[in-house]
Amino acid sequence: MSVLKSPGAKAMLAFVIVMAALIFALWPRGHGDSATSGPDPVSSTGGVTDEAVSAGMLNQARTDAALAPCPQSGAPVPGDAALKGVSGICLADGKPIDLGQATAGRPTVINLWAVWCLPCRRELPLFDELYRRAGDRLDVLAVHSRDGGDKPYAILSFLKELGVHLPTVADPRGDIAGALRAPRVYPSTVLIRADGTVAAVLPRVFGSYDDLAAVVRTDLGVDVSGGGS
Repeated sequence: MSVLKSPGAKAMLAFVIVMAALIFALWPRGHGDSATSGPDPVSSTGGVTDEAVSAGMLNQARTDAALAPCPQSGAPVPGDAALKGVSGICLADGKPIDLGQATAGRPTVINLWAVWCLPCRRELPLFDELYRRAGDRLDVLAVHSRDGGDKPYAILSFLKELGVHLPTVADPRGDIAGALRAPRVYPSTVLIRADGTVAAVLPRVFGSYDDLAAVVRTDLGVDVSGGGS
């Protein structure tokens, strides 16, 4: 069919095929909603490519995804902040972002995820709700793992389909996860205090917004309760 000759259609077809294969291989383990560990980085996104995607298509994907801007802060970065000097790529604009500086002075919740992770798909909307409720009391970031972190078109297309708009950062070299000493288990959530130190690393799946809000309240002292099923 002629519709499959366009670069965008080919890229999305490859994305769907690889994601379906990975879900089939990784998900049926008899553990319900337990966290899913990531596959080998060489094979995890082998069929998902941005090679045929033009700059115009990538810009359109950014527009369509309508992600919130990444956080900014003018506060000083504490010397022992876990993310001091650690950078990723802000997917809202495609520019590098210094995570230590961007989140300085505010507690931060980071959700580490990947497009091929089925539990992540169910969990990400909870973090989107957390972002909307938190306002300026809390930074909330989705950080895509290095396995596929260099495929912005696929990530943006996935987020558009899911209807999730919270600030999202790609971690193509694994620098963010490494600085946080997070396990290669997806999804994982890291809670960071306002002074930049890590309060908790949680390799688990949140089943409800109330569950997530309770952890934020306990570990960061920020009350973001108010519903969710």
